Amino acid sequence: MRGIETALSTESRVLQLSQELSGQWTVPILLALEKCRGRFTPMQRHLQISPARLSENLKRMTESGLLQHLSPYERRHPALPEYVLTEEGRLFQAAAETVKAAENELGYGRLSAKAWNMPVLLALHFDHEHFQDIRHALQQVTPRMLSARLGELHDLGAVKKLLSEQPRPSFLYRLHNRVEKPICQLAAKLESIV
Repeated sequence: MRGIETALSTESRVLQLSQELSGQWTVPILLALEKCRGRFTPMQRHLQISPARLSENLKRMTESGLLQHLSPYERRHPALPEYVLTEEGRLFQAAAETVKAAENELGYGRLSAKAWNMPVLLALHFDHEHFQDIRHALQQVTPRMLSARLGELHDLGAVKKLLSEQPRPSFLYRLHNRVEKPICQLAAKLESIV
């Protein structure tokens, strides 16, 4: 029984981590932070993001404990905003690198830019095949959002939608064959991080 509980908690932590990495700017900011030495203006130029949007994302990531906003006394240049990764932020950065590698192998572009894409693919990897099972595994996803993401991933060719007759007619969702290996590798790497 203990092994089942551990597997479930690992699965839920992987799904939670992938959810926290979802969004237009989370992965790119985590990957650009050290390259730009944590400085606001170089990050803004590198990411080609508006200052307000970058500021909003950095504030959110600081509040969630991934980044630390250095005080003027800690910065290399007191007048320029500067950020460093926290211990948890380093784990998220490693996870972001893993997500980016999986996206490159999948070849569908930046799937993590849209909320819930990667968590849905990972839920399917963990054998949640029915709509309600996927929704239960992802906990916070709304039915409308889940339906939209499953439809988009199906249209991309990443997810198969099959009709099941037993016990009553319903749809089953599964990863397409070409997607299984990269998502399996992503899940294994995220498991090692959590």
